[in-house]
Amino acid sequence: MRKPTKAVIPVAGLGTRFLPATKAMPKEMLPLVDKPVIQYVVEEAVRAGFEDILFVTGRDKYALENHFDQSSELESRLEAKGDLARRDLVREASNLGNIHYVRQGGAKGLGHAVHAAHSFTSDEPFAVLLGDDVTEETSDLLSVMAGVHARTGSNVVALVEVPREEIHKYGCINPSGTEVDGVIPIADFVEKPKTEEAPSNYAVIGRYILNPGIHSILANQAPGAGGEIQLTDALATAARTGAAGGVVGVVFRGERYDAGDKLEFLKATVLLASKRDDLGPDLLAWLKDFIATR
Repeated sequence: MRKPTKAVIPVAGLGTRFLPATKAMPKEMLPLVDKPVIQYVVEEAVRAGFEDILFVTGRDKYALENHFDQSSELESRLEAKGDLARRDLVREASNLGNIHYVRQGGAKGLGHAVHAAHSFTSDEPFAVLLGDDVTEETSDLLSVMAGVHARTGSNVVALVEVPREEIHKYGCINPSGTEVDGVIPIADFVEKPKTEEAPSNYAVIGRYILNPGIHSILANQAPGAGGEIQLTDALATAARTGAAGGVVGVVFRGERYDAGDKLEFLKATVLLASKRDDLGPDLLAWLKDFIATR
């Protein structure tokens, strides 16, 4: 199998769950400690060898584009002040891979956003990363998924095990076999099932390695939930029929932060800050005092 080297990151969403903060700022630019959410996602892709990255954008996403562009004036001012450490931090974002942009042309669903990248991905397999999911910086999830793709030739989705009583919040899989070395063959997908009807407690999270054949399915995919073109529906077709190579899942058991939920976003900020040498000790000490007085 051809090794995937391109990554697609859909960023056209409106971020309504974080209003009013996202009224004038893209949700992807919300900071986790001192770095925007989207930079964590791009860094993950680059670490795994995906150096050509396409953002599928919408209106009013200019701040995101500016963040990954060079800022000569800011760099010069920091150099003049002798603040080379912060200058280097600014440069990091503009030196991450080869970043490209395409407009989605309306919020028509994740499947529509992925299909908007078909000219970029062409006849190659590619990764899709959703900005709501941030993994720990030592995670090798994407590399593992790429290895599974090379062995199986299948589309690969990332999975996490969730408590049975929470599976109704997620899209989950119907396995066609048992887990072997962290890999599960998939027969079908079920979106937000009733707890008693869920075929498993494996939930799909926002990391995918997709074959180019998924574009043919998406091009003919009827609108699903919310009247939008859903990637899950296209993957369900591939799983049921074996089209585009079928689908397998890779179970992720590392740390993951859900940056799309306000409470989880706050937890992620605390967890990431607590691991830093410059913030962790003082933050943890303050938290202990804070909790003790409540």
